[in-house]
Parts: sequence; structure tokens; C-alpha cells
Amino acid sequence: MRNLQILAASALFLITACGRKPASGKLAWCGDKETDRKVESTLKRMTLDEKLGQMLQLELPKVGHTGFGGKFIVDDDKLDEIIGKYKVGSLLNTPQSPPPTPEEWAAIVEKVQAKSMEVLGIPCLMGLDQNHGTTYTSGGTIFPQNINMAATFNRQAVHDAAEITAYETRASNIPWTFCPTLDLSRDQRWPRCWENFGEDAYLNAAMAAAAVPGFQGEDPNNVDDRHIAVSLKHFMGYGVPVSGKDRTPAVISPLELREKHFAPYLAGIRKGALTIMVNSGMINGVMTHANRQLLTGWLKEETGWDGMIVTDWADIDNLWKRDRTAADKKEAIKLAVNAGIDMSMDPYSTDFIDLLKELVEEGEVPMSRIDDAVRRILRVKYRLGLFDKPVMDRADYPDFASEQHLQTALNAAIESMVLLKNDGTLPLKKGQKILLTGPNANSMRCLDGGWTYSWQGDIADRCAASYNTIYEAFVNKFGSENVILEQGVRYTRGATFEAEAKPEIEKAVAAAGKADVIVACIGENSYCETPGNISDLTLSRNQLDLVKALAATGKPIVLVLNEGRPRIIADIEPLANAVTDIMLPGNSGGDALAELFAGDANFSGRLPYTYPKEVHSLITYDYKPCQEVDKMSGAYDYDAVVSVQWPFGQGKSYTTFKYSNLTVSASDFKAGDMLTFTVDVTNTGSMEGKESVLLFSSDLVASVSPDVRRLRQFDKVGIKPGETKTVQLVISANDLAFVGADGKWTLEEGDFLIQAGTETVTIHCNETNVWKTPNID
Repeated sequence: MRNLQILAASALFLITACGRKPASGKLAWCGDKETDRKVESTLKRMTLDEKLGQMLQLELPKVGHTGFGGKFIVDDDKLDEIIGKYKVGSLLNTPQSPPPTPEEWAAIVEKVQAKSMEVLGIPCLMGLDQNHGTTYTSGGTIFPQNINMAATFNRQAVHDAAEITAYETRASNIPWTFCPTLDLSRDQRWPRCWENFGEDAYLNAAMAAAAVPGFQGEDPNNVDDRHIAVSLKHFMGYGVPVSGKDRTPAVISPLELREKHFAPYLAGIRKGALTIMVNSGMINGVMTHANRQLLTGWLKEETGWDGMIVTDWADIDNLWKRDRTAADKKEAIKLAVNAGIDMSMDPYSTDFIDLLKELVEEGEVPMSRIDDAVRRILRVKYRLGLFDKPVMDRADYPDFASEQHLQTALNAAIESMVLLKNDGTLPLKKGQKILLTGPNANSMRCLDGGWTYSWQGDIADRCAASYNTIYEAFVNKFGSENVILEQGVRYTRGATFEAEAKPEIEKAVAAAGKADVIVACIGENSYCETPGNISDLTLSRNQLDLVKALAATGKPIVLVLNEGRPRIIADIEPLANAVTDIMLPGNSGGDALAELFAGDANFSGRLPYTYPKEVHSLITYDYKPCQEVDKMSGAYDYDAVVSVQWPFGQGKSYTTFKYSNLTVSASDFKAGDMLTFTVDVTNTGSMEGKESVLLFSSDLVASVSPDVRRLRQFDKVGIKPGETKTVQLVISANDLAFVGADGKWTLEEGDFLIQAGTETVTIHCNETNVWKTPNID
């Protein structure tokens, strides 16, 4: 499953220009000789203590601040210690609630960089979790979460969001973000589903290839002062824990690990990703932070990638404290660094440096490994231009949080929302009385999700008070006289994310008597990582009871699913006249939903995951033939027979589209050939709309049981009523290869069924090809 030739074409250079020869035969991308010369010059003058300090990342030291909105004060004594004594090379994290403004960040960073340049002559590398926009800078532009950006099926939207985030992050004097997240969300129970680009390997790879140059610019060797470094995370296999809970073990076959989970990271590094963060869990019993085969073998040696690997939060400690794969921290450090870790996000203690120094002096960690790690760290700093300009001037960023940036976020939110069911109730009719109900109807926290102003997103209602909740946006769009708010169920403040107050369903039922239509905003409160673990995907009993009681009134009901993962609603879906999945659309989500419900914009989002129907029937769209259970229906009925609520790629519109004339440039092919598919798409309705054209393949017979279908390419086009557009989708024949039982990429002789919309065509591979390299160029 690989369309990486196309995805990575602009980032590939000749091997001979770089002097590095990876095991795969082709470099991830080429470094710059002048940068490497500077790195070697700096490395040569550094002491062992200075080198070890570069390998540690600590939390930004603070004296404290006074309550919400209190001023942050850098702990000067602590800063002197961690940089002056321990030579620490990197700091992270937001230091206050709400996060600093760009001006406040400037003051913080100026102090840090002045100390670092004075003591070391080496700039500090500061990083933030700017995971869906400028989330850790007050006043910045907030975009929909990555799961929403995947639902747009719009590469340009992902690129633009990354580019704006980079600009505003650099305006905050921060040159590094810990994103994009590329874990395949293939277990819907997992509490980090919303941080990723969905369940599919190709979709994640395509969005990685769009996001990386958006963040970093087109030249990873020379990242300008409008762009920042990425950290692809969490390498890899993090999104399929056996238990469905965060930071718990995954069991993944070597075939699937190579073919699917590695694909987004390979796409990202071939676009020039400067850093990668590691999976906090384990794969097949081996802790990823101590897995030399994956960190050094797959990431570095096979690809020739010369970037830097950073741990996740305190994960070297987890090797001995949690997972018992080391006797103590010293042994854990030895395992991780020798496996390929370059920088430890400790983030509380400097003992990493002292213990690593002992290991070097004892010969347990070779000096060559230390020098390699520090080269990689210095390379990032030089590529970011930090040696020449460690601090930015806020005045050089006049477009911070501009109207144009906000409009881009609004457009992304509109394109990300998915219409799953509609009997004509939507769009709402002018003058209708609307009852807004449900716990998500009047909350910015629910729209934004985690990693928004704080880790859990729990202060979003205060930090984003100038934006509109769903209720506020509906009042603005439909008029206060036409909107009734009676939630019936509310979340409990200050408790766990799932906690709900005593329901007042009877009040919502009474209010329904005054309404023409009911809009039930249901789903989840915000959460992040382990605090979001659950034991049952079913929507809360209170919310299910609310919808059932309202359905008994006989009024038409529209369900708005505002959630980070698909919660099971099989009991209430038949009661709804329309269903929309808005996931986590960010600060502009309320306005986007109002535009769509009014018919002033058209739905064009598609599900980036499979929406489950039953608690014990979780599955992804690319399942095996033997997993068939019962018949699936709908526009994307491809003779699949699994029990799901809605399939991957599902999404309706206010208009209709007809597919015809699917053709291919060559019906017979061999490895290395390029295949061009064209299909006509006609808007047969009365409203202009955007259609995501998805190209799927099915390998009809293979030596390893094939997936029933795989996404191979997609494009999004706007089409006016009555207009026909011919859409061209190009793939490499190599994209149809799979990893065989012997662990080798294989393209076998035989037939493939290709599908776009309702159209299909059969193509034939004339000869079998087995690759000798671990990755296909």
C-alpha cells in the first residue's frame, strides 16, 4: 500500500549528492553540506557535559503565577542551574493558564535564549504541543482537530492549517511543535483517536505529506522564520492497544507494522520531517523506546534519515518504573539511548545527564552514539536558523490571528463536518422554532477538545469566550426568537470528563412543545490521553434517555455528534431524522454548523474512520474476507458484509453526484508503471457542492489473505449544479504491492478491482515482483 512516490517526489534528491546510502537504496531526503560542516565544527568544540546537556529536554522552569490569567515568572535561579550547570539544550510546555500571549512568550524566550547563547553559544530548542492550530498561545488561530482535517479529504486544507500554525507559533518565538500525530486510529475505543488522521494508512500518509511542508516550508535544510520544525508522533503502532486504553500494549503483525503503520512516517520523513517522537507503549512485548530495530534500523539506517528522535513525556522512566524492562533509571537510559533515542523529554530531573555520563565513562554507551545524537540535535537547530536568529520580533508577524487565518479555520470546519443521514429535515427552514438540547449545545470545551489552551482542554470556555458555542452561533444565524436552549443533560464541572449532573430531561421535553424541530447536541466532553480511557463505547445513558424522551414528542430530531471518537448510538439512530458528525471542529465549529444547518454552506466531509454499531464488533474498513458478518447498505456498498453504523468514507450532501466513465490508462501493468484513472462526476442536484472522489482497490487473489479494499488515491472537487467534471487520479503500480509472509514487499500477478463511487474497472498485473529493499522507492 504505497503512493509515496507521488507524495514525496518534491523531497527526493540524488543519492550521490548526499553521500549517505540507506538500506532501502533511496534517501529520505538529502542534507546540506554547509549545515553538516557547521554541525561538525560546533560538535568538535563541545565538552562531554555540553553534549549530554543537549540530549535532555526539561519543562520550562517557573516561580509560579497567581491563579487563572496570572503572570508567569521565569525562575532565574533554576534557569541558571539547568543551562549554566547542566547545559540543557531544550525546554518545553506552556507555563500558565491561559497560555502566554505572543508578547509574553517573547519575554520568556528572550531570557532563555540569552542565557543559552551566553553559556553555550548554542540556542535552546523550545517546543510546544500546537496540535490543532496555535493552541498554546493565547489569541491564536484554532483549527479543527486532525480527525476533522482528515474528514475534509482536502490536502490543501491540511497544508494551509499547518502553515498558519507555523507562522503563529514562530510569532510566539517557538520554533518546534510536537505534531502532526500519525498514529492510525484503528481501535475506536482509544482516547486519542481525534488527534490523528483516521484509521487508514494512505490517508494518514497523504495528510503527513501535506502537513510537513506546511509546517516546515519546502526546504527542510533551511527552515525560514515563518515556519517551524515538526515532530511526527507517536512512532509507531500507538493507536491499536489491545485493551483500547492509552499507553497499553499493542500486538501488531510484522506485515501490518511495515505495510500500514510505518507508511505515514515514511511519507513524513520523505517530505523532510526534522524530528520524530516515540510511542509511549509497547509493540509485541518490546517497549518502543528501547526498540533498536525500529528506532535505528527502520527509521535511520533503512531510510538514511538524519533527523532527531525525542521521547514522549518521561518515557525513559517508564521503562523501569512501569514496564519493568530495566532495573533502574540508569539501565533504562542505556537501553533507550543505545536503541536510538537522541533526546529525552525527562522532563523534571537532570539526573538523566549524570547517569548518562556514568554510562559513557563505563563504556556502556559508546561515545559514537552520543556524537550521533548530538549531531542530529544540532542539525535541527542549524536548519531552523536558531544560531543566527534565536529570537523573533513580534512586529514581523502582523497576520497573527488575522481575519484571513480565522476564515481559513472556519472553512476547514465547514468541510470537515459529515452528514450521515438526512430525510429532508436539513437544511432547517426559515422561521422554524429550534430546540437546542444536549450537554454539548453550549460549550466551547466540547467543540475544541483536548490540547486546547491546556492539556485536557478544560479551560476552553474561558479562553475562547469570544467565539461562539453552537447555541450562540444558532442565535446569531436564526435569531434569538427562534432558538430555545434547554439542555436536559449537562456535564459536571471539575469532575472526570464523563461525569454528568443529575439530568433534567423533563425540562427539555416541555421545551420541545414550543419547537418545530429538535437539535440534540450529544457526545463527549473534552479529554486527552489516559484520562480519556473508557470501558464502554456506548453513549452515556442520560444522553440516550434524553433523545428517546424527545423522540416520543413526535417532533423531528437532528443528532449532532460532537465527540473525539465514535460513540455507539445504535439505539437512537433510528429515531433521528438527520445525523451529523462534527467531531471536534475547534473555535469556529459553532459558526460552521450554523452555516451548514441554514443551507448557506454544503456538507462535504466524509468519515475518516468506520463508525461502529456494536460494542463488540469493532472493525476497520480494510478488514479480511473472513471477518464478514452481515450485509452493509448505502452508497458505499461494495459487497461488504460487516456490521457497522456507517462505513469509512461515508458522507452525504445537500446535492447529489453521479459517477460515470471510469477508465484507466493501461488495463495491464507491471511494477514501476504509472496508472492514470479518470472518472466523470456530475452534480445532478440543485446546489453547488464539493465531492471527495475516493479511489479504492481490491486485490482479488493473493498469497496473503488480502484486505477487502484499500484507499489508494483521492481528490476533492467543487461542482456546480448540472456540471460534469472529469477527475484524474494517478497511482503507481507499486502502490498495489503488499508485504508478504516473508516480510518482503510483493506485487503479484493477477487481477485488481478498482472502484470510484459506483463505478468499477478491472486491471491485471502481468508479472510478480518481489522487492529486495525494506521500503519501496
